[in-house]
Amino acid sequence: MSVSELYSQCTRVWIPDPDEVWRSAELTKDYKEGEKSLQLQLEDETIREYPIDVQSNQLPFLRNPDILVGENDLTALSYLHEPAVLHNLKVRFLESNHIYTYCGIVLVAINPYEQLPIYGQDVIYAYSGQNMGDMDPHIFAVAEEAYKQMARDEKNQSIIVSGESGAGKTVSAKYAMRYFATVSGSASDTNIEEKVLASSPIMEAIGNAKTTRNDNSSRFGKYIQIGFDKRYRIIGANMRTYLLEKSRVVFQADDERNYHIFYQLCAAASLPEFKELALTCAEDFFYTSQGGDTSIEGVDDAEDFEKTRQAFTLLGVRESHQINIFKIIASILHLGNVEIQAERDGESCSISPKDEHLSNFCQLLGVEHSQMEHWLCHRKLVTTSETYVKTMSLQQVVNARNALAKHIYAQLFGWIVGHVNKALHTSLKQHSFIGVLDIYGFETFDVNSFEQFCINYANEKLQQQFNLHVFKLEQEEYMKEQIPWTLIDFYDNQPCIDLIEAKLGILDLLDEECKVPKGTDQNWAQKLYDRHSGSQHFQKPRMSNTAFIVVHFADKVEYLSDSFLEKNRDTVYEEQINILKASKLPLVADLFHDGKDSAPAATTSSKISVRSARPPLKASNKEHKKTVGHQFRTSLHLLMETLNTTTPHYVRCIKPNDEKLPFRFDPKRAVQQLRACGVLETIRISAAGYPSRWAYHDFYNRYRVLVKKKELANTDKKAICKSVLESLIKDPDKFQFGRTKIFFRAGQVAYLEKLRADKFRAATITIQKTVRGWLQKVKYRRLKAATLTLQRYCRGHLARR
Repeated sequence: MSVSELYSQCTRVWIPDPDEVWRSAELTKDYKEGEKSLQLQLEDETIREYPIDVQSNQLPFLRNPDILVGENDLTALSYLHEPAVLHNLKVRFLESNHIYTYCGIVLVAINPYEQLPIYGQDVIYAYSGQNMGDMDPHIFAVAEEAYKQMARDEKNQSIIVSGESGAGKTVSAKYAMRYFATVSGSASDTNIEEKVLASSPIMEAIGNAKTTRNDNSSRFGKYIQIGFDKRYRIIGANMRTYLLEKSRVVFQADDERNYHIFYQLCAAASLPEFKELALTCAEDFFYTSQGGDTSIEGVDDAEDFEKTRQAFTLLGVRESHQINIFKIIASILHLGNVEIQAERDGESCSISPKDEHLSNFCQLLGVEHSQMEHWLCHRKLVTTSETYVKTMSLQQVVNARNALAKHIYAQLFGWIVGHVNKALHTSLKQHSFIGVLDIYGFETFDVNSFEQFCINYANEKLQQQFNLHVFKLEQEEYMKEQIPWTLIDFYDNQPCIDLIEAKLGILDLLDEECKVPKGTDQNWAQKLYDRHSGSQHFQKPRMSNTAFIVVHFADKVEYLSDSFLEKNRDTVYEEQINILKASKLPLVADLFHDGKDSAPAATTSSKISVRSARPPLKASNKEHKKTVGHQFRTSLHLLMETLNTTTPHYVRCIKPNDEKLPFRFDPKRAVQQLRACGVLETIRISAAGYPSRWAYHDFYNRYRVLVKKKELANTDKKAICKSVLESLIKDPDKFQFGRTKIFFRAGQVAYLEKLRADKFRAATITIQKTVRGWLQKVKYRRLKAATLTLQRYCRGHLARR
């Protein structure tokens, strides 16, 4: 079909719109090539002239025929482009209340912000044993496909769930695990499925928090491996966590909260067993009140705390251990309330010996009061010739206090994850596993810091893996159907990954600056400008000397270099750690004797030993000197290695609006996420080849109206399909015949739909014409008969007269 045939009168198109992103319109006049504008009528019947750039000749996107709108797989659309995808998702979500849609191998899940009755046991059993295309799109269909492929191909599987904060990642991951727990059964009597599901409330309590975008946002990434035996029954599980947002422990933005566990514990403070924690309401503590409102609408923290305790019990954490965990969490709140007084000289500080919060902190952790009071306000400096104690300014003491609080929480978080893994561990031999990755999606805020940088770096790596996998599967489909494969160009984000992680990349230069004694964020930013100004993925903002821009696959993001060095170093003073190592509470001592710190514990005497407290440097000390960036890069590489040895399945979660309103769809927000999560890239790869694929049988049933009657006498449906296509589409490049399917270039199915509609229209007109003629003839005969009767009676009457 020529361009002028495609853009004829009554053709429907999509045009850009500032509010709705894309708007539908209809051509009121045929377009002739070379014309500078199109005459359009919008859906509200307003007429608009749409200008065309003659040089690029960029005409508006064509709209899919109505038969294809609402398809449960986006790749079945004839015109594959952004407005078609957005419209299809919107129609399914708002008109049919379908929250799940396929996009090839990807399941797109839109958060309805409402409890839906689609996750019950009966639904699980309905999906069990079914093929992916046989049922409506669902998280259970993806889980079933992973389970089936594990058994069929004898290969480990991964379900990668990603999306923005508040898009519903954790819920999707939870339902996938519930599916495996239900359909596989357990190989032992230890009720491993219950334990796998019981780990969720614990991990949510210690790793989730309220943010401006989500009331229950996971502030860490996790990869849960569910182990199966040879009969594909669950035997155990293991959890790996990534980059806990430690800064939240000591700081929350407006309208945000700290981790749920702090508020849960404060809500239960009046219970008799928690009297020694000396806690009051969350508003009374600095570390839980910075965001303002300490409650979440519709959430009962006391009730949730009960669920957390039950989960701990189910995982075999003894009551005494639980109390000790809560002591450590309470001690962090008391530490945040310790009053530090600056001395007149401005270079030193002190804490009142009668400070009740410091007393509570020391008592709860079983450490010596005088030691902690001293080392919170002093630090030790070691030179080649001597060791001396130095006072610290108010800001330095506050920073050191906050660093200690973050470190205690991070160590406790790691210990709990280790304990959960012990409870989920099995002595039985694992035959295969399915991993569920629930990881933060691409993030961009008004101010982006070190955490967002790491999150977006992780998403760059995951996007690259996704692109390569989609590309590989596309190639395999062509080979399987014996169709010539032409190389499709797809976006490779390796240059952006190199900018971040290669030698002298952003992370390398950050680590180098951290080693410099007087290194600063500004110096580091300057080194970035000097080194990477020529990179196409790096930019310097015009009005700033402390920020830098990285052009990610999803969007440009401006990062503020302030506090990058501090967060990357993650420095905690050794003297404070040594005091904690000497704790009378076994759990506290255990947290800090993790085999990495080789420094001996500080003495418990009130005298401060200066020289002997500094141990000689040992090799193992280097381990905990590794920067946060270095540790994150290493764990991310391990994750990618694991994912690359499994068959991946993708779930992309979309947040339909920022107000968390049920079944409300904001096209601007949705399209941002579709661009950021790889759905449009999948479509671009598909559209570059033969995106529409029809089985011969389905094609024959729909388009046999275009076949001549004598050709229908042939019993070979495949041959009929071939002859009809060759007669209707003259360009042989527009379609290919595979073994079981016909492959079409973009737009060809819409063209066939037009021909089919034209044929039906012509047939309808013929039927209408014939019926109208017959009705007129019947009417004429009636009139004629009536006229003759009247004439006969009249003639008789006249004759008689």
